Amino acid sequence: MKHYIGIDLGTSAMKLILLREDGVICNTVSKEYPIAFPKPGWSEQNPEDWKAALLAGVPELIRGMNPLDLAGIGCGGQMHGLVALDEQDQVVRPAILWNDGRCGRQTDWLNHEIGTEKLMQWVSNIAFAGFTAPKLLWMKEEEPENFARIRKIMLPKDYINYILTGVHATDYSDAAGTLLLDVAHRCWSAPMLKICGVNDSQLPKLFESYEPIGTVKEDLAASLGIPAALPVAAGAADNAAAAIGMGVVGDGGCNISLGTSGTIFLSSEGQIANDNPALHTFAHADGGNCLLGCMLSAASCNRWFMEDILKTDDYAAEQSAIMEEKLGCNPVYFLPYLMGERSPINDVNARGVFFGMTMDTSRADLLQAILEGVAFAIRDSVEIAAKNGLLPEKSKICGGGAKSPLWRKIFAAVLNLPLEIPENEQGPGIGAALLAEAAGTGANIRQLSREYAHASETVLPDPVLVERYEKRYQQFRKIYPACRELFTEFAKEQEV
Repeated sequence: MKHYIGIDLGTSAMKLILLREDGVICNTVSKEYPIAFPKPGWSEQNPEDWKAALLAGVPELIRGMNPLDLAGIGCGGQMHGLVALDEQDQVVRPAILWNDGRCGRQTDWLNHEIGTEKLMQWVSNIAFAGFTAPKLLWMKEEEPENFARIRKIMLPKDYINYILTGVHATDYSDAAGTLLLDVAHRCWSAPMLKICGVNDSQLPKLFESYEPIGTVKEDLAASLGIPAALPVAAGAADNAAAAIGMGVVGDGGCNISLGTSGTIFLSSEGQIANDNPALHTFAHADGGNCLLGCMLSAASCNRWFMEDILKTDDYAAEQSAIMEEKLGCNPVYFLPYLMGERSPINDVNARGVFFGMTMDTSRADLLQAILEGVAFAIRDSVEIAAKNGLLPEKSKICGGGAKSPLWRKIFAAVLNLPLEIPENEQGPGIGAALLAEAAGTGANIRQLSREYAHASETVLPDPVLVERYEKRYQQFRKIYPACRELFTEFAKEQEV
């Protein structure tokens, strides 16, 4: 049978899967790499670390199989990161990642001086600090010598595809998150390119996610032990790739991801009339469009509290101390803005806050507040999507945080939605492999996606908890507005 390699270029690791054409996962490999935080709110990685993970991971993935059975490679990856190469194809500087908050001033300039109305007209989105365009402006202003060296601009997963094929390409789903793509017309936006001081020749060629961009280079194929004629799909942004792997395609699909970041992804076949720029209007990997809400710290809030504060990695034991009768009745609230926040408040200065603690507050209360706070923050995006006519009847849920039965129960009640648990948790990697299959065979990606995705169980919202959490959510949403001016004030003091 034919086999396809799916690559998930994550923030902490590259995960590779070997998917057989009948849907069986034959092997998985994970290669970790470091992330650097040079200053508070900054987040960087060296693209050479991604390359090293690729070179080590692929031979390990296919060990013991006949390489001639391989029929394609696809890659899904972390969005928005700025990868810049010079004339010699050398990395100009470490990649500035999606969760980097250094571009607050450039983001404000775009939204207030250029104006959100023009941005929505040109690229269907307003500026967020995580997007690629503000990073380019920051580099132009703060590192002009490096900016002058740029000959190729790409996104993280595009760098992997460039290593594989030598082709400078991207797909629409990833390009939509740069703030440089005219999403409605699926082309680079001339006004935005001019504002950022870049030109078409520096930007990658645009493809649909399921289209082939080229084949693996001969010299690299030999070192990896794979065929040189192996087609490589354009691939997709991680959330779009995950949606493909989860069967979230066409009209009405919804997926919630609880990873380092937290996202809600709603798919649509046609154009999305988004009159609220708090959510992102992006292209989907299935050829349609999507509405995306992204919070910067989701499961990472839980990890921070567990490992950095409590100094334990026994997540199940800590959650077992949260009593059933306490759900929806916890007096402690948590704002999950440890890295600032993107959707829907768009505030790089926002920070994490515990609110409502007393002398009898327990560690279980604090942990419960974190789990609830992340769910409330995702609901903020659901509320806005509903006002734009995209209210799902149910949702898939995936990511490391979704492995917790307690957290799934809280989410189902907070959102008042049935949550389907996928049989397979390899969302972005599976999606990338399916895109590779579509690129190699010409198969319909929506059909492939729906045929592959199956739910292992469905978590239904508890009506009693739904009522409790409705009251809690209405209280939660008052806390950030009360803190907003203080966040701004404290950020200015830190700059001094």
